[in-house]
Amino acid sequence: MKKFVFKPALFGLSLSLLLLAGACKGEKKEGTNQEASRMEAVLAVHDEVMPRMSEIGRLVAELKPLADSTEAGLPYLKAMKDLQDAHQSMMDWMKGFGDRFEHAEVMEGKELTAQKQEWLEEEEVKVRAMRDQVMESISAAKTLLEQRDAQ
Repeated sequence: MKKFVFKPALFGLSLSLLLLAGACKGEKKEGTNQEASRMEAVLAVHDEVMPRMSEIGRLVAELKPLADSTEAGLPYLKAMKDLQDAHQSMMDWMKGFGDRFEHAEVMEGKELTAQKQEWLEEEEVKVRAMRDQVMESISAAKTLLEQRDAQ
């Protein structure tokens, strides 16, 4: 049986290679973590807005009987159209996002190509704009209805 002999030089070289491999692996993971964080941020905005779709439907139903082409009805018509446009914006964003990314990229953290990383940046801007459109249209419709109720 061979006796194990400790060789500091060999140990040092092995340790250096192990640390270098770990560092390289860490760098790649960091990039993947950045992608995952951006994907999570995009999905978080979607998840924030999605429950508001039913509120849009309720507000449209409330505005519909008040909306017409008369001077008194035009603000309600505009608010209703803004809500419908915001709803359509959400549907369009979801379709476009779904067309660009695979399930594994969205839900399982599959690494993105350079092109898809650029798309994800674009989608982050788009989803935030869509969120703003939804929230502003809801807020404006609520304010309009509250003003009517206060009269």
